[in-house]
Amino acid sequence: MNNAALQKLVEKISVESFGQSFNYNATFNTRLRTTGGRYDLRTHNIDINPKMLTEHGVETLQGVIKHELCHYHLHLNNKGYRHRDCDFKKLLAKVEGLRFAPLNSNSSAHAYNYVCTECGQLYVRKRRIDLKKYVCSRCHGRLKLQKEVMYK
Repeated sequence: MNNAALQKLVEKISVESFGQSFNYNATFNTRLRTTGGRYDLRTHNIDINPKMLTEHGVETLQGVIKHELCHYHLHLNNKGYRHRDCDFKKLLAKVEGLRFAPLNSNSSAHAYNYVCTECGQLYVRKRRIDLKKYVCSRCHGRLKLQKEVMYK
C-alpha cells in the first residue's frame, strides 16, 4: 500500500465511520517507532506507522486510522480530543478504534534478573544495575545477576 492508497482508505473510513470528510493529508511515516500513528494539531495531517500494516494487518491499520480520525474530528469540532477526555473515549468506543497500538515484533526488551545471595529475593529490572552500589532491600545482602532475558 502506498500513500495514495492510504489517503483513499482514510477518506473512506472518515465518511463511513464519522459521517464527515477528511480534507488533509494522510501518509506513512517510517520514523514512527513507538506509536501507531500521529495527528498534527497545526497542519491537521495524519502520519501512520507502516508497520501497523506490514506486521499486524489491515484490521489493525484501520483501528489506528480510526483512533487518529477521532483526534482529527474532535479537534476540528472544538471538543475534547486528548486521550484523557470523555469525548475522545466515547467516540473511540463508538467507532471501535484501537486505544493502544500493538507492539512491533522487532522491538526487543531486556529483563535482568538479580537474586540476593543471602535470602534469595528476586529482582527483575529493565536496566542493568551497578552491583557494587545496590544491595538487597530485605536483608542488605549482595546481589548477583542471575540471567539476562531478551524478549521478542
